[in-house]
Amino acid sequence: MIQASGTARYAPGALATAKALRIHVGQCSDKGAKRVNQDFHGYVHPHGALLARKGVVIALADGISSSEFGQVAAETAVKSFLEDYYATSEAWSVKTAAQRVLAATNSWLHAQSRHGPHRFDLNRGYVCTFSGLVLKANSAHLFHIGDARIVHLSAERLEPLTEEHRLWVSDDKHYLSRALGMRERLELDYRRYSVEEGTTLVLMTDGVHEHVNDGDIARLIRDNGDDLDLAARRVVDRARDNGSEDNLTIQIVRVDQLPAPGLESVGEQAAMLPFPPELRAHSVLDDYRVLRNLHSSARSHVYLADDRSNGRAVVVKVPAVDQRANPDYLERFLAEEWIARRLDNPHLLKAEAESGRRSALYTVFEYLEGQTLEQWMLDNPQPALETVRAIVEQIARGLRALHRQEMIHQDLRPANVMIDRHGGVKIIDFGSVRVAGIAELGGSVSGRQLLGTAQYTAPEYFLGEPGTPRSDLFSLGVITYQMLTGRLPYGAGVARATSRAAQRKLRYRPIPERARAVPGWLDGCLKKAVQINPARRYDSLSEFLHDLRQPNPAFVAARGAPLIERHPLLFWKLLSLSLFLLVLALLLTYPGL
Repeated sequence: MIQASGTARYAPGALATAKALRIHVGQCSDKGAKRVNQDFHGYVHPHGALLARKGVVIALADGISSSEFGQVAAETAVKSFLEDYYATSEAWSVKTAAQRVLAATNSWLHAQSRHGPHRFDLNRGYVCTFSGLVLKANSAHLFHIGDARIVHLSAERLEPLTEEHRLWVSDDKHYLSRALGMRERLELDYRRYSVEEGTTLVLMTDGVHEHVNDGDIARLIRDNGDDLDLAARRVVDRARDNGSEDNLTIQIVRVDQLPAPGLESVGEQAAMLPFPPELRAHSVLDDYRVLRNLHSSARSHVYLADDRSNGRAVVVKVPAVDQRANPDYLERFLAEEWIARRLDNPHLLKAEAESGRRSALYTVFEYLEGQTLEQWMLDNPQPALETVRAIVEQIARGLRALHRQEMIHQDLRPANVMIDRHGGVKIIDFGSVRVAGIAELGGSVSGRQLLGTAQYTAPEYFLGEPGTPRSDLFSLGVITYQMLTGRLPYGAGVARATSRAAQRKLRYRPIPERARAVPGWLDGCLKKAVQINPARRYDSLSEFLHDLRQPNPAFVAARGAPLIERHPLLFWKLLSLSLFLLVLALLLTYPGL
C-alpha cells in the first residue's frame, strides 16, 4: 500500500496469515499550519512467498520547506522505494536491494535539481529527508537520511534507532547536513535491528518529534493500542496543540507475529510433496520419461529423461533414500532449483521451465552432453597453459554472475564443473550455495555448516567463518593449480588446520620450474589466489584473471629475487645446514680441535 496524506487505507488492521510475518500499522499525516503537506508516507505488505522473501516495507519522507519541489521529491522517494524494492532480485540482501533503489532515486532527484531553475541552490531543488523500514524474518532493516526519526517503543520510553543529520550554526538555528537528492553521492545510514513479537517501532518527521516528548508519545500509543490509527492521530494532534508549525507525519508499526525460520516456499514444498517412486529406464514421472541413470550418490540420484511436452532431453534429480528424513538436506535440495531459476549466464546450469504441477519431490535441469572437469583432468594430465586459462576464465564468469546476485558457491570443485562437446564450461551444482536474501530468513539453508569438499574448501570455513567471494576465488585458485601441476597447493593440510595457529603453519608449495612449461611469474599469481588469509587474496576475480595472462611486475621481481627474500625460512635452514656440515668437516679434518 502506498499512502499520501488524506488517502484511504488499503488494508486496515492486522495483516498476513498464520505462520507468516504479521504486523499492525497505524499512520497519520497532516499539513498542520502550512498551506501544503510536503510529507509523503506509505507501506506495502505483500503475501505468500514474496512476504517471506522480501518482507514488509514502510517509509516516510519530508520535503524540505525551502524548496517548491519538496513535495514531488518526497512522493518520488517513497513511491520508488515501495515499488522498486520488490522488483529487485530475491537473492539480494535487504541492504543491497534497498540501497541500490535509494541510490537510483537519489541520482534522479539530484539530476532534476542540477538541470532545474535552482541548480546553484540545491536547498531549493528536489530534496527531502527519508526514513525507511524493511521488516523481514526477525529483523528490521533501517535506512535513514535527514532529520526524521525512527524509534523503538519500550514501556514509557523511546529508544532512538537513528540520528538526525543536522548542522547547527547557533543554539536555535540549524540546516540539514544530509538529505536525499542533496548530493550526487548518497550517504545513507543503515542499521539492522532484531525484533520480537510485540516490538513497536515508530517513524516520525521532525514536525512531530520536536513538539511531543517521548513520555507523551509512549502513553498515547499505549492508551490507544487497539487502534494504532487513532494513536497516530492523537500524537499528531498533540504536536499541533504544542505549537508545531510544520507538516506532521507518524507511522506506528507493531510486530504481532514472526514467521518460522527458513525459506517458506521451499519448506512448504518439501513438507507437502511425496517422494517419487523408484525410477528406472522407461519410468514416467509427470511429463518426464526416464531414459537412464546418470549418477547416484549418498545425496541424490540423477537421471537423463525426455520431456514429453517438448521432446527436450533434461536431467531429473531426486533425493537419495537415506536423505529423505533430513529436513535440512531437503531444503537445500529444493533451494538448488530456486537458485538456478534466478540465474541467467551461459556458464551456469539452467533449471528447466516447469511444464505443470509436480506430483512428487524432484528437480529438473538442462542436460549437458560432455564430461566433468574432474574426468577431463584425468584425461588431460598435462594440458596446455592456454587451455587451462580458457577453462578458468569461463568458470570465473559463472562465479561473477553468482556474486552479482549476492550468492557464494561454497563448493566449487572439478566434479561440479562440466565441459561440453564444444569446450563450453558450466558450473552445475548449487546445493551448497549461500544466498544473502535467504540467509536473512534464518533456517538450515542459510546455515554455516561445512558443505564443500575439503580439499577445495577455503580455510576460513574450517574456522566457522562465513564465506565471501574470496572464498570461491580460493577454490578456483586450487583448481587452476591442480590442472597445471596435478597436485594441491597445500596437500591435504588445509582440511586438518581447524585453528588459526594450525593455519599459520601451512606452507604453499611452489610450482616446480621443471615440472611444467609454466612461467615463473604465474606461480606468484596462484600463490596470491590461494593465500590462507582471505585479506591477502585478490580483491576480485577480474584481478586474478588479469594476472593469469599478464605478468604482474611484482611476481616477476619476486621470481628473480634472492632466496632470502623469496623463502627466508628455507634460506636460514640451508645456511644452518651448511654451517653444520662445515663444522663437522673441520672436526673430522682436525680431530684435535
